[in-house]
Amino acid sequence: MRTTLKIIVTFFTFVINTSCSNENSIMESEITPPKTDSSLQLPTRPETINYLALGDSYTIGQSVCETCRFPEQLKQSLKNSNLQNNFSLEIIAQTGWTTTNLISAIENKKPDAKFDLVTLLIGVNNQYQGINFSVYEKEFPELVAKAISLVKGNKAKLIVVSIPDYAYTPFGQSYGNPTIISTEIDSYNAFAKSYCETNSILFINITDITRQGLSNSNLVASDGLHPSTDAYTLFVQRLLPKAIAILQN
Repeated sequence: MRTTLKIIVTFFTFVINTSCSNENSIMESEITPPKTDSSLQLPTRPETINYLALGDSYTIGQSVCETCRFPEQLKQSLKNSNLQNNFSLEIIAQTGWTTTNLISAIENKKPDAKFDLVTLLIGVNNQYQGINFSVYEKEFPELVAKAISLVKGNKAKLIVVSIPDYAYTPFGQSYGNPTIISTEIDSYNAFAKSYCETNSILFINITDITRQGLSNSNLVASDGLHPSTDAYTLFVQRLLPKAIAILQN
């Protein structure tokens, strides 16, 4: 009889322990999140940085290769500095454009206000074509306003670039009076710089680089007038730190 009772007690003890063990396993599986296989997770698509370059021959890169112009070099340098992003470059520029031409081109193209960075370099053809300076005084602020509207109204994402001085090229030396050319370009740049400083807009001077064109022929393109690839590389060295800071904010 005692033997039978012992067997019965042992049996029920086993059943109770097994039940508790199963219950604990279920509770643990409910509390502990299941491990996921990282190889099955979809990759996160990098954010695209949209860059717009506005200007004339100095922006489109007259007489240099497509990847040699300064907007392309800047885009590539930004890529090299931040590999987590994709970069998209749009250029609205053409050789010979004045401020009036650029305003018309923007109005006709109607680009979306999607950009994270805009550069603006314009005015040399106003000077070259002998257009009254008052036109630049009126239209440069209009272009700045249009550029700001394309970076979602954030003027901190606009970089205005000074006008190069073509007097320091073989063409400039044979065209008119080089001293007058430089003096007039100084006036354009002084107005743009003053306007930018008054309105807390970033202005970057690259004119001094182009004024080395007679002493360093490597800074002048094969046409004897426009900046070379090397000159644009020097432009980008000044633009890049500012552009990176803009995109990081």
